[in-house]
Amino acid sequence: MIFTEIGSLGNYRGLGKYLDIAIDYLLSHPLENIQAGHYGIDGKNVYLNVFDYQTVLEEDAFFEAHERYADFHMAVAGEEIVGVSDIKKVTVKSLDKEADLMEVEGAVEHYMKLTPGKVLVTMPDDAHRVKIAAGNPAPVRKAVVKVYLGQ
Repeated sequence: MIFTEIGSLGNYRGLGKYLDIAIDYLLSHPLENIQAGHYGIDGKNVYLNVFDYQTVLEEDAFFEAHERYADFHMAVAGEEIVGVSDIKKVTVKSLDKEADLMEVEGAVEHYMKLTPGKVLVTMPDDAHRVKIAAGNPAPVRKAVVKVYLGQ
């Protein structure tokens, strides 16, 4: 897991080819005015999804993990809490290998507050509970860069 300012992402170059592509994209494409949708960066290896939604109470938030992809989570507008736990400390409820999506359950170990300008990178060993309200449920525009890591 990496939690940093978007402008500091360059410090993490060299961790992998596709991670570097994602970092270079984010450093050269400001997100402030981006609209909801899917944006191709490098085929299925690196792509960006932008969502508009209402945050929820923690008990209603989805807890997930991925086997083959890292996620770069960024709030474009609004704020959201993301809870992260080591994948070894949660239980897998369901697994969709084709969608690379595990639903998990268990306790959250760490909470990060996403605000515009911050980025949270979750790796395959980081289960993440998303869409948690930072206070009362509120609208958020969130960008997620998906980065293929293999396996």
